[in-house]
Amino acid sequence: MTNAFPCFTRLEHLRQYVYEMLCQQENLEPSVFPMTERVLVRSGDPCGIYFCLHGPRSVKCTAIWETETNSILFYGSSGERFLRTHLTAAPALQNAA
Repeated sequence: MTNAFPCFTRLEHLRQYVYEMLCQQENLEPSVFPMTERVLVRSGDPCGIYFCLHGPRSVKCTAIWETETNSILFYGSSGERFLRTHLTAAPALQNAA
């Protein structure tokens, strides 16, 4: 359930990784379905990003990049977590706001 330790220096690369992993899990064609995101805030400070891939027939898959542990939690369309990825390096979250 835990993946390797990727390194992302740009937020665009992290987004692409999340998008590809969610598409792969649900067997969705990449670049066909939209993904939205929202910066998560705790006590007024950004603490992560919530990603949601909107598939066909109202299918939604999600991922949360949590900056405190620098990991990404992936959830399938049933809501069950299928993967946790620890990052060795990640972009600054302030660039996402």
